[in-house]
Amino acid sequence: MAAHPSYPCPMTNESNANSATPAATRSMDDIVALCRRRGFIWQSSEIYGGINGFWDYGPLGVELKRNLKEAWWHDIVRCPGKGPDGNLIDMVGVDCTIIMNPKVWEASGHVGGFNDPMVDCRACKSRFRADHLIASEFFAEDATNSDKRFLISGLGEPKEVLEANKKKLEKLSKGHTDFRNPFGWRSFAELNADGRAKFQCPECGESGTLTEPRQFNLMFETYTGAIRDEESKTYLRPETAQGIFTQFWNVVDTSRVKVPFGIAQVGKAFRNEVTPRNFTFRSREFEQMEIEFFIRPDQASEWYQYWRDSRYEWWKSIGLAGDNLQLREHEKEELAHYAKEGAGVCDIEYRFPFTAPGFGELEGVAHRADYDLKAHATACGKGDKLRYFDQERNERYFPHVIEPSAGADRGTLALLCEAYTPDSNRPSGVYMKFHPRLAPIKAAIFPLVNKDGMPEVAEKLYMKLRQKWNVQIDVKQNIGKRYARMDEAGTPYCFTIDSDTLNDQTVTVRHRDTLQQERIGLDKVAAFLSDKIGD
Repeated sequence: MAAHPSYPCPMTNESNANSATPAATRSMDDIVALCRRRGFIWQSSEIYGGINGFWDYGPLGVELKRNLKEAWWHDIVRCPGKGPDGNLIDMVGVDCTIIMNPKVWEASGHVGGFNDPMVDCRACKSRFRADHLIASEFFAEDATNSDKRFLISGLGEPKEVLEANKKKLEKLSKGHTDFRNPFGWRSFAELNADGRAKFQCPECGESGTLTEPRQFNLMFETYTGAIRDEESKTYLRPETAQGIFTQFWNVVDTSRVKVPFGIAQVGKAFRNEVTPRNFTFRSREFEQMEIEFFIRPDQASEWYQYWRDSRYEWWKSIGLAGDNLQLREHEKEELAHYAKEGAGVCDIEYRFPFTAPGFGELEGVAHRADYDLKAHATACGKGDKLRYFDQERNERYFPHVIEPSAGADRGTLALLCEAYTPDSNRPSGVYMKFHPRLAPIKAAIFPLVNKDGMPEVAEKLYMKLRQKWNVQIDVKQNIGKRYARMDEAGTPYCFTIDSDTLNDQTVTVRHRDTLQQERIGLDKVAAFLSDKIGD
């Protein structure tokens, strides 16, 4: 049957409908506006002016984020597959408290070292991390002048700063392109007084206006009990990993696990970011999806490579495949305090519109060695007694750890940015091209008109499908406007009940990405969705 006259005409150029839009060409303002308009993400406490660094998920956003977390839990904890040794991976889950004994954070090093050097601009009052402010002094060389200096400064990675300042550098050097870089890239904190005086604020461009770096602790303090004193002071956890480490021995004692095995957790964490920015990318309250995978020390290299590669492939499998996703190994100077010298550490990064042409971290994979287990065993006074006993080797040791740690909020934001697809051929001008597995609404059911028995058929189909999937029934306005709403929600399939449905028991399926339509049996709709989306 031909498409109903009320339907928008299908696109004839299917490749155009499926073409991906690079993150660099997408407007973050447009994405944020759609998120607010359609109920993906809102600023927390918005009616009171909001609160910086905190965000609420609306009806569509909570479904999208939940789908991401459930896909992660299913693939990582319940069905993790086989490891590099060919054996099935053993993975269990925990759900630890947000507030723990403060000695946990002393042992982990957070109380003493979880702070960042910050600087303020006296002119525009902006605040920056001193180690994110990068500068380098260049010498221009030619036949007559071999010692002309230029200080190039900016915010971000050295290569990005240089790229952003190329025109400025060429103007200062009057076209010379042969440069020597005498001391390489340094952070603002490493510059001498002369270098700091010449450093320009990345926000307002004024020179010499940045203050001396000051340390800011990133943990939120709170108190337990009725009295607020030093003895009752504790912290909101800044990461979910430490709960896993402190419960490692209980997991070993109560579960049939042996090294190598993993413990997974999804949960909230809190960091008192001084400059939260870029929508939900850098927030003060966020959610992590984290694995601590415990291994024999001599197996670290092969397990690190396994988790690095498998985690990268997982993000690709849920819709982030393409040039906007990359895998970047850390340089030696980037290693965290818990990382062993020569250990593998990498970031899976996504090119967000606000980081383009660069990338922002989506997930980190790190070889944490035995730092955490050893630190907690020592701090609690039990030391060597808490060494893991390996029955196969008849020896005791502290297992090493490979940690894949992903941000649920950053993952959700990446999915939103990747899915945002402008398309002038649609009533809404845009559609959200979510992977069907992650789409907030899996299908929509439309009675063509709200009469003649069509609403009753639509309702019966809706009641059946919602037992497995999040589906919606929509009877308001014309069919084009209903399609537009579902395009902006990212709904992959729409089923329309029309007059022919009453005669031949078939419905029209409209495909989100191609706008193609087809007729299938009313009794085949559930099987269709199972095939396209899964149970």
